[in-house]
Amino acid sequence: MRSIMLGNEAVARGAYEAGVRVVSSYPGTPSTEITESTARYSGIHTEWAPNEKVALEVAIGASVAGGRSMSAMKHVGLNVAADPLFTLAYTGVGAGLVVVVADDPGMHSSQNEQDSRRYAVAARVPMLEPADSAECRSFVLRAFELSERFDTPVLVRLTTRVAHSRTAVETGERLEAPLRAFVHDPAKYVMMPSNAKARRVVLESRIAELARYCEDEAESAGLHRWIRKGTRLGVVTSGIGFSYAEEALPDASILKLGMVWPVPVGLVRRFAATVDRLVVVEELDPVLETELRAAGIELEGKGLLPRIGEYSAATLRRALGDDDRKPAAFAPGSLPEAPVRPPVLCAGCPHKGVFLALARVKAVVCGDIGCYTLGALPPMKAMDTCVCMGASIGMAHGMDMAAGREFAARTIAVIGDSTFLHSGMTGLLNTVYNGGASTVLILDNSITGMTGHQQNPSTGKDIHGNAAPAVDLEALCRALGVRRVRVVDPNDTFATERALREEMAVPEPSVLIARSPCALLPDACRDDVLYRVEPSACTKCRACLKAICPAMSGGYDGPVVIDPEMCNGCGLCARFCKFDAIRKEDATS
Repeated sequence: MRSIMLGNEAVARGAYEAGVRVVSSYPGTPSTEITESTARYSGIHTEWAPNEKVALEVAIGASVAGGRSMSAMKHVGLNVAADPLFTLAYTGVGAGLVVVVADDPGMHSSQNEQDSRRYAVAARVPMLEPADSAECRSFVLRAFELSERFDTPVLVRLTTRVAHSRTAVETGERLEAPLRAFVHDPAKYVMMPSNAKARRVVLESRIAELARYCEDEAESAGLHRWIRKGTRLGVVTSGIGFSYAEEALPDASILKLGMVWPVPVGLVRRFAATVDRLVVVEELDPVLETELRAAGIELEGKGLLPRIGEYSAATLRRALGDDDRKPAAFAPGSLPEAPVRPPVLCAGCPHKGVFLALARVKAVVCGDIGCYTLGALPPMKAMDTCVCMGASIGMAHGMDMAAGREFAARTIAVIGDSTFLHSGMTGLLNTVYNGGASTVLILDNSITGMTGHQQNPSTGKDIHGNAAPAVDLEALCRALGVRRVRVVDPNDTFATERALREEMAVPEPSVLIARSPCALLPDACRDDVLYRVEPSACTKCRACLKAICPAMSGGYDGPVVIDPEMCNGCGLCARFCKFDAIRKEDATS
């Protein structure tokens, strides 16, 4: 059967056809749809884990028990899962285990653009890199075969353009891979030093075997492709770089590597001998280039191509002297500039009231990863740091310890409910244990919002929408040793401000939970209530625009106007109006 699929959907299809039994992941763009798509297939236990480390550990357990397993994550998630991954390379697997990582060149939705191929090299595990959706499916199937043949986890690397592009995929039937018998083998799976030393030797032997496979069999297995054209220019590439090279350089010979680690040096050497000029095209680090140069192969790479941001066909044409081959469809300057549309918090977003309150208390705000990172932007400008998942609480405590109580009295850590459960709990425990006095603000919007409304352990539902135990955040914080825990309504921004001032004044750790559902959840929108401006009462003071709501406009030549199609009835704007010009009305009348 032939279907049009996202690369992420095709990965899920490949896992299904491979007979996977367990998939455990944590959502993160651009990888999220892999696990969401897997959850639609019967016969696979699919779950959202609290973080990527736990997700991979679940997959490892499933593999050791004899079932094929997979874990998917974005590139920074692989940082979190690196601890088990490196030792997993020593132990090997039971049944096949595949880790899918989606990199984000250009940082469309990420705080960095690290190259996950570095993990394959450092952990010494094989990595495959598909170029389109069809290869996403077929490479995942091949990855499970390699995992079991060589007793190793296999990394499959996507990038944003592969993960979120749609191409045709030829699907097949599911392989009902039998559950393998559990093997009691402490020497293999218990990594105390004496066992780990022996497994280190096994790891090196395995890499040598994989290198031979990559040289001798990978091309016939459909992983490498040698496209013979002209001899003037040869391109060595992988993943999305192949698509760019194929479009930009139609006369060039191309060696497309599907297995990027170990690097098939001998194959590249043979390819290089057939062309006058050899260029390596890779996003983004010079991983292939470094390996090939070390092998004495003469080539060009990052001296021509950038190390920052996504590539494109135009990038290659400019770099390789063929920029005039395809003229632009429109002359430069012939089209009007698109209006600037900075990202904003949604109409009715409960985080608005929180950040307006934070701006008024003049706090030093240690932020975290989530929609609320937008609180750093004007006009709120109420976030000072954002590093990684869970960092806000540890950083606030560090400020406390370095600068003293006077500074700590104006420092607040902001973190979302899902992020708190991902990696914020240990930071809070550290604050309590080490005598800190940070104020922690947990923004509980009842969902994992930034990645597209995935469930988490605090929502009361699992990945399938079925009822699940919901973590009691208040009880959890108290169990971690926090004595002062209270809940506020973030839509009441002035009550939130008062609560913040009170908690910042106490010389001990405290937690405020700002609880209100994400405005985009079906149950959050007040279909029965909306707000409108009474023109005769509006003084055009524009105080209501402090709510920075996309549903509001005007206030210059005439009264402020609220778009009834965008208003979700949160009432934040009405709290700013001292003239009773913003009034609630029944939306059903």
